[in-house]
Amino acid sequence: MEPTVSTTVRTRFAPSPTGFIHLGNIRSALYPWAFARANQGAFILRIEDTDVERSSQEAVDVIIEGMKWLGLDHDEGPFFQMQRMDRYKAVLQDLVAQGHVYPCYMSTQELDALRERQMANKEKPRYDGTWRPEAGKQLPPVPEGVKPVLRFKNPIGGSVVWEDKVKGRIEISNDELDDLVIARPDGTPTYNFCVVVDDLDMAITHVIRGDDHVNNTPRQINIFKALGKEPPVYAHLPTVLNEQGEKMSKRHGAKAVTQYRDEGYLADAIVNYLARLGWSHGDDEIFSRQQLVEWFNLDHLGKSAGQFDEAKLRWVAQQHMKTADDAVLASLVLQQWQSRGVAVPASLQQGDTLAAMCALFKDRCATTVELADWLSMYVGAVQPPADELAAQFTDAVKPAVAALAARLKALPTWDKAAVSAAFKETLTEAGLKMPQLAIPVRLLVCGRAQTPSVDAVLALFDREVVVQRLLET
Repeated sequence: MEPTVSTTVRTRFAPSPTGFIHLGNIRSALYPWAFARANQGAFILRIEDTDVERSSQEAVDVIIEGMKWLGLDHDEGPFFQMQRMDRYKAVLQDLVAQGHVYPCYMSTQELDALRERQMANKEKPRYDGTWRPEAGKQLPPVPEGVKPVLRFKNPIGGSVVWEDKVKGRIEISNDELDDLVIARPDGTPTYNFCVVVDDLDMAITHVIRGDDHVNNTPRQINIFKALGKEPPVYAHLPTVLNEQGEKMSKRHGAKAVTQYRDEGYLADAIVNYLARLGWSHGDDEIFSRQQLVEWFNLDHLGKSAGQFDEAKLRWVAQQHMKTADDAVLASLVLQQWQSRGVAVPASLQQGDTLAAMCALFKDRCATTVELADWLSMYVGAVQPPADELAAQFTDAVKPAVAALAARLKALPTWDKAAVSAAFKETLTEAGLKMPQLAIPVRLLVCGRAQTPSVDAVLALFDREVVVQRLLET
């Protein structure tokens, strides 16, 4: 049932803290976040930590850290399922009292034997309802000293039907569903039950999650109905595949979201790339976070699996680097240098010089790591490749380089125009063409033969550094 216009959209991201969070996982946060923001709704973070043995605080921290870096801010939470056990047990007792839940004393060994018999008969393995109470049915004697599981009485006959916002109409026969265990022998509720109580208590209107949950949905809808409530709108997202066409996972080489941050990708680039990995707005490939929020709806979610492509990610990242704010890039480059233990002059830590350097070099980079590599010529010694230097810095060129150094040292002002004029005078005097002088100068001063416009690059150095590097060989 679609909420009315006056209903506040409420979405959630509900990860399990049982390992690091990769791009495939975080897309299941991006879409509900974007949908909530597009509809002036609320986005809730819920940690499904009932798998106590595998859950860890470290995994929780990485989830929150990754979301914070990507700017996927939550309005409520994080809520932890393990802190809500009393609430789940209270709802369980209500369902028991209403006859929707019953104790089942079938042992694990009996269940295994039942499955084996069913599979031998080429039947679907399923619980056979031995302990399900029915009018006029004689239940087996309760075994002594056995704690039962609690099972949900799934409706018999009819179908569970919902209009999935990605997959369209889905209909599952109730006869395909056996009676789900919703509490273990120690009384702790199981996943499918906890999810329903959480979605009810948090007034979730839209559940946007991976399609590995499709099989859970009919069971959850039946629990909603038993509680007398309408289920939320569902949108089940196709899987994200890795470059080999396998489901993205740690086992198949997926990287933690925070590793992309450490590799210097801009958060907005990752958000843009992930959004297009299963959603589209016409042919738009590059867009801002604001545009994503403005455009996002559930009608343009893709129906087929999205495939991760590192080359495409780098291309998207390059487009975002080109338009990124230079002052923001400067602060990120400083962080990169600090993490490497680079001594950064005070002159670059304040003022606009580092931002100007970023503006000059950012078009050549996909990440701030690459940008920090390029700009390292300004904060440390350079080591030009010996073979290139020997080929370019010839005896015929050395006098011109020395003459240029003298002119640069004597310039009344130190800026791009003045440096350019010094080059032109030296070229005219020596009878050389620009590459014959510019390439050896780049190698000596910058440590590499290719850079942006040489006058612009040199003007951002301290004059003394340029002159010294030109004269020291």
